[in-house]
Amino acid sequence: MTQSEKFPLTALVVDDERLAREGLALRLEELGSVEILEQCENGRSALRAIGEFEPDVVFLDIQMPGVTGFELISQIQGDAMPMVVFVTAFDAFAVDAFKVYAIDYLLKPVERERLKAAVNRCLARKAEQVSSVDKQKLLKMVVSLSGKSERAITDVLLTGDALEKQIDRLAIKDGSSTSFVPVREIDWIDAAGDYMCVHVGKKTHIMRITMKELEAKLDPSVFQRVHRSTIVNLDRVEKASSHVNGEYYLTLSGGSTLKMSRSYKNKIKHFFPEP
Repeated sequence: MTQSEKFPLTALVVDDERLAREGLALRLEELGSVEILEQCENGRSALRAIGEFEPDVVFLDIQMPGVTGFELISQIQGDAMPMVVFVTAFDAFAVDAFKVYAIDYLLKPVERERLKAAVNRCLARKAEQVSSVDKQKLLKMVVSLSGKSERAITDVLLTGDALEKQIDRLAIKDGSSTSFVPVREIDWIDAAGDYMCVHVGKKTHIMRITMKELEAKLDPSVFQRVHRSTIVNLDRVEKASSHVNGEYYLTLSGGSTLKMSRSYKNKIKHFFPEP
């Protein structure tokens, strides 16, 4: 288990009272999802620690000698701004706290359930931030794969027609029954005459639809054509190997191997990123 898997959140505890910060740090560690990087006794040391460690969240007292909690936030560069949970003995600052987009506002003495709820809010916010970064990476990847500009790709993805065509599930008829297959679970799709073979894990579903029609229904940031008759879920690709004849082979997470034809070799730079 990696350190990030063991401790999904990294944190600083900032309080001018030693017993208060040590007690809060201990209770956070007991929750099992927070790694305390440092305990800071004032705003100046906290500002240094934020720049050095870049924590996910700061548990911050408001009334401290020298630099207050609000003054500390005003001195942090925007790109380095962590999530902030205020921990204070006074409720009078709550409105001001949320004006600076605090995640939560805890009153001392902090109840365990309130502390746990604040940590869960931070975990949810971090997940949202990671998702946003992943989407930006995917957008850049699609730009690379398609050769189109980022603006052009964004415009296509945001048009009503495109959104209407893209679907979350495929309805696949099999005799008198219909299977609803979540699109994200598809590993790859290949053509067999007038039919499409939709591979999901160890199961293959057969659809009567053209490659072009099916491709138009799929999110291009996730599904890309790598062969005249093959569409692959990019999230499933674990390895790309080149061969002497100029072709490439993609190994998927389930162990399947797909051939990428030379006519699609411009897409290979996604799988072999430049150093």
